Amino acid sequence: MMTKNRRKRREAFEEHSYWQSYSDMMAALLLIFVLIIAITLAIYRQKTVDLERSQNSLGIARQELEDAKKDLEAARADLDEYRAAIEKSNEELANSLAELQQAYADAALTQDELNKAYLEIENARNELTSTQQELEAIVGIRTDIIGALQSAFNNSAMSVDAQTGSITFSSDVLFRYNSAALSADSRSTLKEIIPMYLDVLMQEQFREYIAEIIIEGHTDTDGTYESNMELSYNRAYSVAKFCMDPKNGLAEDKIEQLKGILTVNGRSFSQPIYAADAQGNPTDQVNMEASRRVEIKFRLKEDEMIEKIEEVLRQ
Repeated sequence: MMTKNRRKRREAFEEHSYWQSYSDMMAALLLIFVLIIAITLAIYRQKTVDLERSQNSLGIARQELEDAKKDLEAARADLDEYRAAIEKSNEELANSLAELQQAYADAALTQDELNKAYLEIENARNELTSTQQELEAIVGIRTDIIGALQSAFNNSAMSVDAQTGSITFSSDVLFRYNSAALSADSRSTLKEIIPMYLDVLMQEQFREYIAEIIIEGHTDTDGTYESNMELSYNRAYSVAKFCMDPKNGLAEDKIEQLKGILTVNGRSFSQPIYAADAQGNPTDQVNMEASRRVEIKFRLKEDEMIEKIEEVLRQ
């Protein structure tokens, strides 16, 4: 009886052990299956990433290939243009060589003809040198006139403007306040200065180039423009009238010449002179005393000078 019970217990135990082993095996298989799936998914994902990267790389490579094709086509077009240009240059070179050969053939000079050509060149050089000297003399005429004026006034208190060749009288020296009548003291000054200035301008070497001798009156900014215009003109006219009187030092023949080129202008306060600061720079403040003045200046016959230049060039 006890033996039977032991057998039954052993059989029950053995049956229980069999199912336990089976379940363990299934769990292990399931775990392996899960691991396989996980590994497969990981591999799939990696392959997907690699595929995307490959596709991106392939797209970039395709774009680079397209760009390379375009560059190649552009290079081919440039090469075709270059070849065409070379062919055209070769044709032009051939034509130039033919023309040069023809020129050499046409220009076959004898020794006498060559000597004649050298002589003509030398004559042309001499003529060019002469023409250049004449042009320099014409262009430098203003400089010559200003230099002659400065020499004439070298020992005088009156200064000649180095740029324009003009001389300037202070109206306060020539006239009383608001008057256009020359003062007695000013007449002696004008009698000394005016003939000296005009004699230089009407010298024979300068006379043909002088188009106009201008006497201009200027005022300060005190008063109206109209009243100052009348005053400035009357003052300039008084100086001009003084110049035209043979008693005041200018020879009668010079006076006759002066009649044809003398102009009198009144400028009111249209050209004031401005005061300078301590550094010598002009300010916006009018120098009233310096603005009241009478200027005598000249204008060259620029048109005649141009005609003279053209005449020289045509020779």
